[in-house]
Amino acid sequence: MKHPGRFDAFGVAAHQGVVAGRSDAVELPRVTDLLAPEAGAAEIEYRIVGAADGAGRPALKVTLAGSVPLTCQRCLQPFPWPVEQTTLLLLARDEAELARLDNEDHEHEVVLADAPLDPLTLVEDELLLTLPFVPRCPEATCPALRGAAAAPDRQAQSAFGALAELRSVPGRKSPR
Repeated sequence: MKHPGRFDAFGVAAHQGVVAGRSDAVELPRVTDLLAPEAGAAEIEYRIVGAADGAGRPALKVTLAGSVPLTCQRCLQPFPWPVEQTTLLLLARDEAELARLDNEDHEHEVVLADAPLDPLTLVEDELLLTLPFVPRCPEATCPALRGAAAAPDRQAQSAFGALAELRSVPGRKSPR
């Protein structure tokens, strides 16, 4: 799929321009290793809109929508993770401004825009930030939890509870 090339972030912000497209998350080098190994295409739609924050500073509003296949760490099965993310990125003209904005504004992320930006790098960054550290499919659909729910409640019982059960078995002598 053809992607828009690099763009001038300050120009987009000043004119409230839009950079939009689609990307297959499997093609994003830092994301692909986090996806389920048997993953097919993982389409992510993105929209980068020029904006300003509440203080009038130039910014980009990055919105991602789609789904990526992850591997559940409970059942080790692939499952679709919905991606619905919107982030406001403040723009810095140089390293000094980047450091200053980073120290001043803890509400928004800051990106160095001293050269044209690659939209897919922004998409990859935001996707990495939205993915869970330990992916788990929803409890209602997780095979590992369905199996545990069907099993007797002995697993949830403490070792002391099991010992008390053994002591109360009829016909068994209590050690004294």
